[in-house]
Amino acid sequence: METLVKLFYVFLKIGMFNFGGGYAVLPLIEKEIVENNGWMLSKDFIDIVALSQMTPGPISINSATFVGYRIWGFWGALAGTVGIVFPAYFIVIFAARSISKYRGTERMEGAFCGLRPAIIGLIGAATISVGKEAFGDYRSFIIAAAAAGLVFKTRISPILILVISGVLGAVLYSL
Repeated sequence: METLVKLFYVFLKIGMFNFGGGYAVLPLIEKEIVENNGWMLSKDFIDIVALSQMTPGPISINSATFVGYRIWGFWGALAGTVGIVFPAYFIVIFAARSISKYRGTERMEGAFCGLRPAIIGLIGAATISVGKEAFGDYRSFIIAAAAAGLVFKTRISPILILVISGVLGAVLYSL
């Protein structure tokens, strides 16, 4: 039961700083889950991130649900999900009121100007962190380059790119 409460608390804490979307919060989740609590290995966390990206819904909520389930089953999934969503409920209410009240003010614009680069930095940190573990050999670079090329040069659906990447991985890793 102590682990279940701690799981809720960890995701509650992460949920309070879930600005910029799920990708920006991935370094916080990884630090808490892998480094601070040792609930799983880095490679297992990367698998959960991949699964969270492929399922519908926000990546941070999906990650909290999958991590919770992996650690404590159904009750862990519930604790992780409620923990990460709970602060957002109150933050959204507060932010909506504040933004509508102070929209267009110099301070509000300054706050957003400060948040934007920080969010990009957090997303970059998540990319580097996940990339260190994900790029194990030359085949993973081929898949990443092909996926990036398809994203930037075509209008192919990201879902189709995931399917193509899965097929390419099956071919390259079965040789």
